[in-house]
Amino acid sequence: MDKPSLIYCYDAYCGWCYGFSPVIKKIAIQYKNNFFIEVLSGGMMVGEEVMPIEKIGPYIKKTYKRVEELTGIKFGEDFLWHINNPDKSDWVMNSEKPAIALCVFKEYYPDDAILFATDLQYALNYEGRDLDDDEAYRHLLQKYSVPEEEFFIKLKSDTFKEKAQYEFALCKHLQVTGFPQVFIQQNDQKFYLITKGFNDYDTMNERIQNVLKEINI
Repeated sequence: MDKPSLIYCYDAYCGWCYGFSPVIKKIAIQYKNNFFIEVLSGGMMVGEEVMPIEKIGPYIKKTYKRVEELTGIKFGEDFLWHINNPDKSDWVMNSEKPAIALCVFKEYYPDDAILFATDLQYALNYEGRDLDDDEAYRHLLQKYSVPEEEFFIKLKSDTFKEKAQYEFALCKHLQVTGFPQVFIQQNDQKFYLITKGFNDYDTMNERIQNVLKEINI
């Protein structure tokens, strides 16, 4: 019998996904032998939802402290500068490029997709790197030994843009309306929703254990 899949639907610009990063990393490590671990980019900020920081900064300023309080994560000063000075920042929040970057990364290290996704969120939310800028990815290519020249060629290719758009469509098909969201897929017809929004490790672990009992794994 094939292993079921644990599917993590996230977006690089989702602050709650950043807060969820330590939980999902721990879950992925703990259950790597039970599941195929998949990460899908949801396309939270694409098309008409692409926004300059000047427009969305005030909303993030109101909500990031709540994320810190509930999850224990910390947003970095370099990120918060852009949130506190949106009129001086040239950031544009567009989910497409980090989604393409994740698709490219999966070609090299599919089993490390969650690590790369959470590293992207740390790069944005703590280190204050602009994920719409190619240079935001260079330090991670060195960390994971991904060939830089190849990566940047693929980052601009239609092939990987289509892969990212396919992931956006897949999240819609799964009726994902917010992030983070985690499913267990037993087969083509059977899905279990593990979380819609942030949950702590103990809650996630208990729900996964219950599903494993139900599907006899």
